[in-house]
Amino acid sequence: MGDVGTDFDDPRFTAFGLFAEAYTGLTNRFAAQLDEHRLSGVEFEVLMRLARSPQNRLRMTDLAGQTSLSTSGVTRVVDRMDREGLVRREACPSDRRSSYAVITPAGLERLDEVLPGHLELMQRWFIGQLSPTQLEQLMESMRIIRDAVNPCATAGSDGISTHA
Repeated sequence: MGDVGTDFDDPRFTAFGLFAEAYTGLTNRFAAQLDEHRLSGVEFEVLMRLARSPQNRLRMTDLAGQTSLSTSGVTRVVDRMDREGLVRREACPSDRRSSYAVITPAGLERLDEVLPGHLELMQRWFIGQLSPTQLEQLMESMRIIRDAVNPCATAGSDGISTHA
């Protein structure tokens, strides 16, 4: 039982609940299609972040900031993807403690295989559900929230916010 003063109908619960339910639903729709291409959602996100970054590379710490992974989580995922030939790690010439993740030609080829179906699902279940004005407002709202709660998300992208 909640406190007498707790309002379980508070619209803030509803707003966040709707966001979480939409995200979970979309993620579930995408997962099966990614699985057909032998990629997890996180691996797909890593490939997309790298493909959309300058020189197809990001510092490992920047990649962690742009994904849902910790620094050690990014290391595990990138190491696994390196073994599969989808990405490679490169030492940073100016800082021995840093390294880059770089998408390989095989990684770009895997993205080429995945993207048509992924874009079709995004159009059907996300973009196509909204008017252009609604989509623009949603993206603007998500950037405001992202920048407040995860300012590292654009690190390494040279300040280009369209990478989100």
